[in-house]
Amino acid sequence: MEIIVLVIIILVCFNFILKQTYYKKYSVVFSAAACALFVGLTWPYAILQSKSQISDWLADSELMLDIAVILTLEVAIQMAFCLLSVHIQSTDKLKPVTLWIYRILRWFPGLLIFPVLFSLLVTTIFALPGVSFSLVAWVLAAIIFVAIPLGRWFVLRLLPENEIRLELLFLSNALIAILGIIATVNGQTAVEGINEVDWSALAGIFTLLIFGLVAGIITYKLKIKRIIKKR
Repeated sequence: MEIIVLVIIILVCFNFILKQTYYKKYSVVFSAAACALFVGLTWPYAILQSKSQISDWLADSELMLDIAVILTLEVAIQMAFCLLSVHIQSTDKLKPVTLWIYRILRWFPGLLIFPVLFSLLVTTIFALPGVSFSLVAWVLAAIIFVAIPLGRWFVLRLLPENEIRLELLFLSNALIAILGIIATVNGQTAVEGINEVDWSALAGIFTLLIFGLVAGIITYKLKIKRIIKKR
């Protein structure tokens, strides 16, 4: 469970940096400053947490369901941004409403980065016992303020193509959605597993697959013939 949450945290950070590549430099500085101030000002709340309390949160199925709802909403917004960006690039005529929706989705950096930063702050404070809490928080805030623009620059150098970054952002959010479902289940299943194989159901699935394959091949050949006739 903790490994799944860790992977989700890494993907959320990666998505946040990817989204920054669609902003101008002053907007990136503003985002970095907001994240740094959040880390620097929330240390009084971070020191009130404990490792056992965090473990209890991860084991609380109702809390994980609530988090999954927020996770799903943010993933849906980010994936909608990706799809709408592709639509704008491939369409000549656009409605004003479409452009306004695109601008709103584009300027939405994501809210999951803030609980991730809070978790990072709590982990850092636990890892440095005996050091001033405020010092740890503000040093971490300074690192984050520098890391966000550097991460954006590195991603732009590594992936200069806008289309590849869009595709990567879409796939990364899809992976977060899948991992969010797994984390929500948390070892609980609604159906009891069985050890026997239902051969009739398995045969039915293979029949449907073969039927779909044959139908697809026939449809493809008919389209090719129509294209040849038109030429």
